[in-house]
Amino acid sequence: MPSRGTVTIVTPHAAAANTGNWHTAARWARLLRPDYRVRIVTAWRSGDPAPDLLIALHARRSAESIAAFAAAHPARPLLVALTGTDLYRDLAHDAQARRSLRLATRLIVLNELGARRVPARWRAKVEVLLQSAPSRAPLAKPRRFTVAVVGHLRDEKNPQLVWRLLDAWPPQVPLRVVHFGAALDAALGRQAARRARKDRRYRWLGNQPRAAVRRQVARAHLLLHPSAIEGGAQAVIEAVTAGTPVAGSRIDGNLGLLGSDYPGWFAPNDAAAARDLVLRAALEPAF
Repeated sequence: MPSRGTVTIVTPHAAAANTGNWHTAARWARLLRPDYRVRIVTAWRSGDPAPDLLIALHARRSAESIAAFAAAHPARPLLVALTGTDLYRDLAHDAQARRSLRLATRLIVLNELGARRVPARWRAKVEVLLQSAPSRAPLAKPRRFTVAVVGHLRDEKNPQLVWRLLDAWPPQVPLRVVHFGAALDAALGRQAARRARKDRRYRWLGNQPRAAVRRQVARAHLLLHPSAIEGGAQAVIEAVTAGTPVAGSRIDGNLGLLGSDYPGWFAPNDAAAARDLVLRAALEPAF
């Protein structure tokens, strides 16, 4: 890379979508800008300004950009960051996603266990880059035990487990759940809205600015992260750097951040186990 070289980051979603991919792209751009000239785009096509380095988030959704850049500039470095849906769904059956692995100079995974889902012939290309977030001083907690949930409403994030946990919660234990995320699945959005109308313990706050979400996570007693598929969630790292404990599903994308021996895991999609873990946190502050 030349001094003050150019970097283009391709992310499938623009800023308005407020997705994890966008926030990863924006954060990487901030980290790189002191040393490089950085652009963020949703696609790169032959004929576009050619950077010295292309970073593409999502092997499948950015596959056309990856192929176009590799064909136009085969000698220039090309990094492909693999998302949760890449690692834990698409690579098994999607030819375009696998082509992106072949064309990449290096592959980025966002959790320590991600490399084992990359086919063996491309595993030597893998680099682990854990997500990052500035540390912040812990904030005062509200009197009622408060659980934050951060994730757009779609099946991969498993919001249904949150509602099932509420159904099984003992009524004598005070609880408040604040849920952040847009309704990417309209049916799940309707379910969240109905739940919020009927259950005073539950607030669905929709798509909120990142700073507001971070503040609410810092104020919560616990972050509940029940994802079925996850590449390495920024929300988990932001909770850790704010001093907020995490209760999450025992999947590679979570285990690869906090370790298999971390005591805050429950079996994927096991609402009873999640309830028991969150209840213990509510009743045993030392835990």
